[in-house]
Amino acid sequence: MTLKKTLLASVIGAAMTTAVLPSVATAETSLRMAYDADPVSLDIHEQLSGGILQLSHMTFDPLVRWNKDLSFEPRLATDWEQVDDTTMRMTLRDDVTFHSGNAFTAEDVVWTIERLKRSPDFKAIFEPIASVTAVDDTTVEITTTKPYPLLLNLATYVFPMDSAFYSGTDEDGDPKDEIVKNGNSFASSHLSGTGPYVVTERQQGVRIAFERFDDYWDEESPGNVDEIVMTPISENATRVAALLSGDVDFIAPVPPNDLDRVREDEDVQLVTMSGTRIILFHMNQERVEAFQDPRVRQAFAYAINQEGIADRLMKGFATPAAQFSPEGYAGHVESLEPRYDLEKAKQLMAEAGFEDGFEITMMAPNNRYVNDAKIAQAVAAMLARINVTVDLKTLPKAQYWGEYDDRVADMMMIGWHSDTEDSANFHEYLTACPDADTGAGQYNAGNYCNPELDKLIAEANLEVDLEKRAEMLQQVEQALYDDAAFLPLHWQDLAWASAANVDIEPILNVMNFPYLGDLVIHEE
Repeated sequence: MTLKKTLLASVIGAAMTTAVLPSVATAETSLRMAYDADPVSLDIHEQLSGGILQLSHMTFDPLVRWNKDLSFEPRLATDWEQVDDTTMRMTLRDDVTFHSGNAFTAEDVVWTIERLKRSPDFKAIFEPIASVTAVDDTTVEITTTKPYPLLLNLATYVFPMDSAFYSGTDEDGDPKDEIVKNGNSFASSHLSGTGPYVVTERQQGVRIAFERFDDYWDEESPGNVDEIVMTPISENATRVAALLSGDVDFIAPVPPNDLDRVREDEDVQLVTMSGTRIILFHMNQERVEAFQDPRVRQAFAYAINQEGIADRLMKGFATPAAQFSPEGYAGHVESLEPRYDLEKAKQLMAEAGFEDGFEITMMAPNNRYVNDAKIAQAVAAMLARINVTVDLKTLPKAQYWGEYDDRVADMMMIGWHSDTEDSANFHEYLTACPDADTGAGQYNAGNYCNPELDKLIAEANLEVDLEKRAEMLQQVEQALYDDAAFLPLHWQDLAWASAANVDIEPILNVMNFPYLGDLVIHEE
């Protein structure tokens, strides 16, 4: 039986939901991959998540995408020009076809951005956009409400959808373009993009199958994979075992405890890189008066051995941090390094009048970040060396976030990945003066407040000269470091593994969206 007949029989027999798509060539080179979860929907605007963004890169193309060095690579947009402080004009490819056979035009970009602006998960990110206009079939103008330096960052989230395909109503009379969270809709079960792969089968929680799109526009792509079958395997040990036994060819993520096991197997390859998600602790100045003294906060910073945590607890699977911004971000300050110095910490505590220490409560999740509970235990033990007694409580993430929102402990852990891959996002959510009306400091569980830094961030977010803006963001990072506004621990590393003949390294990036359309599998 051919692959297509097998897939079709599976779909009909299980009454599965399948995308309506044109026929594609029989697969020759196949990739069997296992992720910890599969995408929740085929509607790429239903949820802002890693799984959905990975699906987007496989089945759609963005206007621009990130390179490994966090610069921008043209995709469906070939060129762009800042016409004035609030208008960017983009030139689009004129040789692109959707999976349905419809031609891609500027109208699809307009339609897509307007849909993003009404998506519950994406609308906050696209709030700066005032309007989008199709000048002609290959030219689009995007206008912002005020000068906005991150328009290209936003463009990485714009995967133009097939407006004709998603227009009208389905057989139940519902609009094909409606966005239904965790429900059934036309867009959640049908897909027509411009990307390298079409979906041929989707069995939620079991498997999703893709085949190469015959009319894919990117003829320069080195990718030679004709078929991909993605299987969700949530259990870490099972996922690793599937790779080592040869049942799958590519897995992500690789858990820290299995790094050595994978690295030592000569039939597979391991690729790791420093990520961009910062893990940190807040010190709540409203709950603990001592935390209002910068010397106490600095003492805590000097008491924490980030490199020890990264080496021993994380088994090298973390990059010690002294700031929000990882390398490659505009605000990254190269000279800022972890400042572990126990004697200095004791000296600062004594200067602040707390030589004998004090008692605090601490809370952390125990299943959200890599080794989160163990990290919290280690930090508590390190603080004991400066006579700080810590009452630590860890909770599953489902229970933790309600407690976090209520700021129920003196120190609380959080991890943060910037939605825009930009430094300002960290401060806006994590250390800005809390303001319930604007949402500033929404996750600032330390109640730290420095109006001067908030003002500097606001100015940076209107500065379209990117060099000037970077200098402003670096000033913010330096000030937060000097003030010990929070306790940075590390950036979580990322890890992927594959069979030796699957050349994954060139397609990997810190955003953790492997560009599978460019993947090459070598003959064994």
